[in-house]
Amino acid sequence: MADVKLTNVEKAYGEVKVLANINLDIKQGELIVFVGPSGCGKSTLLRMIAGLEKITGGTLEIDGAVVNDVPPAQRGIAMVFQSYALYPHMTVRENMEFALKIAKKTKEEIAVGVDKAAKILQLTPYLDRLPKALSGGQRQRVAIGRAIVRDPKVYLFDEPLSNLDAALRVATRIEIAQLKEKMPDSTMVYVTHDQVEAMTLASRIVVLAGGGISQVGTPMELYERPQNEFVAQFIGSPAMNLLAGEIIETGAQTVVRLEGGGVARSMVPTLTADLGMKVNIGVRPEDLVETDGEPLFSGEVEITEALGEVTLLYFKPQNGGGAVVGKLPGIHADLRRKTVNLSADPKKVQIFAQGQSLLYR
Repeated sequence: MADVKLTNVEKAYGEVKVLANINLDIKQGELIVFVGPSGCGKSTLLRMIAGLEKITGGTLEIDGAVVNDVPPAQRGIAMVFQSYALYPHMTVRENMEFALKIAKKTKEEIAVGVDKAAKILQLTPYLDRLPKALSGGQRQRVAIGRAIVRDPKVYLFDEPLSNLDAALRVATRIEIAQLKEKMPDSTMVYVTHDQVEAMTLASRIVVLAGGGISQVGTPMELYERPQNEFVAQFIGSPAMNLLAGEIIETGAQTVVRLEGGGVARSMVPTLTADLGMKVNIGVRPEDLVETDGEPLFSGEVEITEALGEVTLLYFKPQNGGGAVVGKLPGIHADLRRKTVNLSADPKKVQIFAQGQSLLYR
């Protein structure tokens, strides 16, 4: 297993630069997840690590060696694709054996490798079946098994669950998490557009946007302390509410008067010079609670969505504020068309100025 290091990595197609200044250290044993909106370059970055896309600038190191010009087959990586990419005329065993045969391993080495991978992935009963006789989740496990038998330095996953239905996606996601526990020293890089996969699987998440890295951190770091408004709204569902206001008190606890008429208190510290600064306060829907005291904002509930354990409240604050979503535990269908006063724990309220969190300045 190995570390992966990207230093000032760039990718351009002619005059169009799609990735720039990518600096990232991936340590042995980590499961790093690339997330971001469509077209942000996450799959392109993964393919650059694999050697399937040429690096335009910067350096890529695997296990301490620069591999910019090293062919994919010699990089010590194994890739699991979205489309499974199984040979339909070969059995599960033959699919998993194929790379080892190409590498001219002995029959004994091949048998041991395949049997070990099949046991880890619970594929032993299916080794003599053709791919068409398997479910989508089983096929994806075969694709992962084909990677495991190669014993690579780095595993690369390119949206491996996107072709599965919702229930199977959840089951296979759990299997991947269990696989990582069985292989704690393995280094894995995983691309997904599904933030639930990112939050549940990742050691660290890399959020890509605008051709670069927006933030790198553990799932809870990104959730609780986003560095900018993009990450604040990209991580979490529903997205973090952003409300415009002005700082009216500074210090260890900051007070912001909102344009919609409410008052927000935050434990993000500010300086005397910040008094009067125009900011956006950020508060997650699940951190909003009903209050009889001073409200962060008041609004009439327009739509409720009862999800069983929680109810989503969609409404607009009074006095022309931005759209807000609340997320209250339990069922609250009776709140529709009623005015609700909401507040939040100051520890849960973020402050952004010019799109950047004041926590990180």
